Amino acid sequence: MSKIRIGVVAPGRAVDEALAERVKAFTAEHYSKRAEIVFHPQCFLNQGHFAGPDAARTEAFLEVANDPYFDALWFARGGYGSCRIVDAVLGKLSDAARGKTYLGYSDAGTLLAALYTQGFKRLAHGPMPIDIVRVDGEAALKRALSLLVDGDKGGFEPTAFQGAKTAAFNMTIFSNVIGTPYEPDLTDHVLMLEDVAEYAYRIDRTLFHITASPRMRRIKGLKLGRCSEIPANDPDFAMNEVEIAQHWCAHAGVAYLGRADIGHDIDNKIVPFGTWA
Repeated sequence: MSKIRIGVVAPGRAVDEALAERVKAFTAEHYSKRAEIVFHPQCFLNQGHFAGPDAARTEAFLEVANDPYFDALWFARGGYGSCRIVDAVLGKLSDAARGKTYLGYSDAGTLLAALYTQGFKRLAHGPMPIDIVRVDGEAALKRALSLLVDGDKGGFEPTAFQGAKTAAFNMTIFSNVIGTPYEPDLTDHVLMLEDVAEYAYRIDRTLFHITASPRMRRIKGLKLGRCSEIPANDPDFAMNEVEIAQHWCAHAGVAYLGRADIGHDIDNKIVPFGTWA
């Protein structure tokens, strides 16, 4: 049996080598004969906020994406940065890049959205190596690796089993993609959105922007994932995140379809873009 080879890159913030060793040890323990994890050295660079300069992060992404040796590209973590390299990446992707699986969430949503506009077929919102630092984070890693290594869809968000095309994003990231060339056509998709550490008024403003987009009014419906660590608003906003989502969906004529099992936590389920190829 040939091994599945997974390359890890960090288009936003860095991870440290100790985390990489934990992830590799976990993979070796559970998938030793079936998987190989390779952290690109760029993951450990530091330049202020970023995992190295834009050029280094671009080069690392392209090296892994375009190398036929790798079966999958796994985003190391979130943290702002992906939008700074998306232009440089899109024009240089090979046929080998199109055959890979790409998995991540949070800031990685910018690149996932852009790849979806280019017709890439195996894209998913789901756990990343950084999740191992969360309490019981190994559960999230196992969900991701079960998909990447064994093709096991048991960790998919339940909506993905109901026949609809799906997509999922961090709400703030997706709002910033709307109106750019990287905004995917989500006609007839169930769109799932989650966020972390945003005030209620910012969630309100973001959902106004998303649902005001004419293209977003062609989605099948919207599901709200977990919005965690919402800071206290002064004065109280008087609406929670569900009420905000329901308000803007009703205003836009978009179906509100309830809660999605995604979020910045270990229970973050995997959501394929479109239907899983």
